[in-house]
This record gives sequence, structure tokens and C-alpha cells, in this order.
Amino acid sequence: MTRSVHTVDQENVTATLTVALPAARVFAVLADPTTHAAIDGTGWVQAPVDRAPLTEVGQIFRMDMYHANHPDGDYRVANQVQVLDSPRAIGWLTGQEKDDGHLEFGGWLWRYDLAPLGPSETAVTLTYDWSAVPQSIREYIQFPPFGPEHLTNSLRHLAELAATSPAPTPGG
Repeated sequence: MTRSVHTVDQENVTATLTVALPAARVFAVLADPTTHAAIDGTGWVQAPVDRAPLTEVGQIFRMDMYHANHPDGDYRVANQVQVLDSPRAIGWLTGQEKDDGHLEFGGWLWRYDLAPLGPSETAVTLTYDWSAVPQSIREYIQFPPFGPEHLTNSLRHLAELAATSPAPTPGG
């Protein structure tokens, strides 16, 4: 790992970390929902509900969460893949599943962009974007709901996991 930078503006926060790993290896870790609790820099992600690898735009994957300020403490989110461009980008909207099975998304997006800097080095940028969050949600959730250091922590966790994970198989 080398440099780390982060920025915050009115509608998103980003962090970038350069890692001494190929983009395909980093992407493989991101596309595996079972790694997300270990990557999370906030400590809110607890466990995957859906364990299948992320393979297509529109795919839904759920996570069990915990936040002390959430009305229930423990809760579940439903994520919908919005971007899947292996090994360059992956991103998802986070929302919830209603009792009737209907999915509602709050308008915030998590996105990882991977820029190869050579065969074994990658700049990884994590963006949390809340530009599509409606005012009705902004009235009870402050954005961002965490400090920018949490994105840097996530990128460091990601780099540690990717460094110890097996190399992805060609074409996979």
C-alpha cells in the first residue's frame, strides 16, 4: 500500500488507495459478498445473507447490519448492483426490503473504481455518493453518516484481504 487520499464535497465522499496488487485480484474480493463485513470500515456490516458472487447488474444481495443509532440496532439491507465492469468498477445501491418483498432504495451508492497502474499495482477509489437521496430521507439521516476515514479504513481492509486471497481464475 502506498498513498491514500480522500475528498468530501456536497454530495459524495471518496478515498483512493494505491495497492501493490493486480486489479483482477482486488475486484474478485469486492465481487464476493462474504468479504464485505471484513472490508467495511464502519463496523456496521455484520454478515452476508446472500453469498453468491456478484456477476450482473441488477443482482440483489442482502447484508445483516448493526448500528447503535438504528431504531432496531440489528437490521438488514438489500443492495442492488448498479455497475459491474470486471476488473474496473463495481457498485451498488443500498436499500431495504419491505414486508411485502418490495425493494426500496434510499438513493445512496457505493462504488469502487480500479485503475491498473501496471501489472501488479492498482489505484482503488471508493466513492459513497448520496446525490440521489430525497429530502424526505435527508430529514432524518445526516449525510454522510460517517467520517471520510471510514472509506480509507475500508480500502486498507480490502487491500489486506486481497493480498491474502487466491488469485482469480482466468475468465472468472
